[in-house]
Amino acid sequence: MDGGVLFGSTPQQVWAEWIRPDHDNQIELPSRALLVQQDGRNILLLAGADILLAPLPNTCRCQQHGHGLLDDLAKLGLSEHDIHVVLLSHLHAQLSSRLQAAADDGELPRLLFPRARYLVSARHWHRARHPHPRDRRLFVPQILGRLQYSERLELVEGGSCELLGEGWRLHLSDGHTPGQLLPEIDSPSGPLIFAGDLVPGTHWLQLDVTSAHARNPECLVEEKEQLLDHLIARRGRMVLARDPRVAMIRVCRDRQSRYQPYDEHASLLRLEA
Repeated sequence: MDGGVLFGSTPQQVWAEWIRPDHDNQIELPSRALLVQQDGRNILLLAGADILLAPLPNTCRCQQHGHGLLDDLAKLGLSEHDIHVVLLSHLHAQLSSRLQAAADDGELPRLLFPRARYLVSARHWHRARHPHPRDRRLFVPQILGRLQYSERLELVEGGSCELLGEGWRLHLSDGHTPGQLLPEIDSPSGPLIFAGDLVPGTHWLQLDVTSAHARNPECLVEEKEQLLDHLIARRGRMVLARDPRVAMIRVCRDRQSRYQPYDEHASLLRLEA
């Protein structure tokens, strides 16, 4: 992604010390998913819709196999057919140049997880189907069409969903994009929140750091503060979808009331709830 877009009004000399860009001002970020195994079901949490697409086949033998979500699931003994529910925090899709070319040619890959129900907030689905000119390019019509006609799309109205079962709470956020869905999962050691693109990484714990994609930055700052205070009060943990080096953190306030990460985990192989 373009680093300037990702960090919005934050000066380049500041964010370039956090994540070094290349000569084109591009930076590499992960797209981290969270797998929740509960009551014999596999529930996958995704930040954005681009990771929902099947990988493109190699066009020649010289191309290396790109490591992706299906490879990580295979390490756990799972295939895409073993996923029962896919919760999408939102439907933004940052397509690679190859995927964009395939979309332009009408050859976009299929959606993954053919047996899963797809969960999206109703408010965000309306936004995706009727986008503002400022964020229209962040939604891929072909992905939305395939979701709609899959007959497996579930729209979530409130803070809970019967399909997820007990121990789930759904936060709705409008700052980054209207109706972003941020799930909170109960566990004996405190709640676990999948932060989506409200807090994509540790640098975004600073309240004034927002991306240029944020539709309502002032609202985003207020929502971020409320969610972080909620997390601190409940002594919970947060999974970061975009941080290049940290997968999960706890959060505290320092003496200047700034949010700081601690108890950082670079990766999550298995966390018992």
